[in-house]
Amino acid sequence: MAKGDVVIFQEAMLNILTGVHGDLSSAALKCGIVDDTITPVANLASPTWGDFSANEVATTGNYTAGGEALTTIVASMIGGIAKITADDVVVLEHASGFTDGYWAIVYDDDATSDEALYAIDLGGPENEQAGDVTVEFTAGVVFQLPANALTWATPVT
Repeated sequence: MAKGDVVIFQEAMLNILTGVHGDLSSAALKCGIVDDTITPVANLASPTWGDFSANEVATTGNYTAGGEALTTIVASMIGGIAKITADDVVVLEHASGFTDGYWAIVYDDDATSDEALYAIDLGGPENEQAGDVTVEFTAGVVFQLPANALTWATPVT
């Protein structure tokens, strides 16, 4: 994997269809940062923040235990693409902060068990001691569903 690559958890798609996440535009979405002792995989059964939290980076600097809350969350439809956007997550430099950030786990802190949506490869080790650590969402997009990517079963008549 390369920096910026995303691992979308397959179970997250089912959770969206079955309403586990409710309205993502008003959910308490968070971005937790973990080290490289765990590697997120798409087919992880029932992925939650709890699957990753034991590998969370140190919280001695400006990083918040349990991850940073996403801010300015907005749902919109642009050009046939439904999007959830948010501000980038920035953990400010701190001399006693973490030095081993490899993955950002985006999860729903409102959901029943803190269900995880996906992981972003940070191309680590990201180092809070060496400068600000930014988890950048391309064009602010946290999640999107293009209408042309959806498929429907043809009814049998």
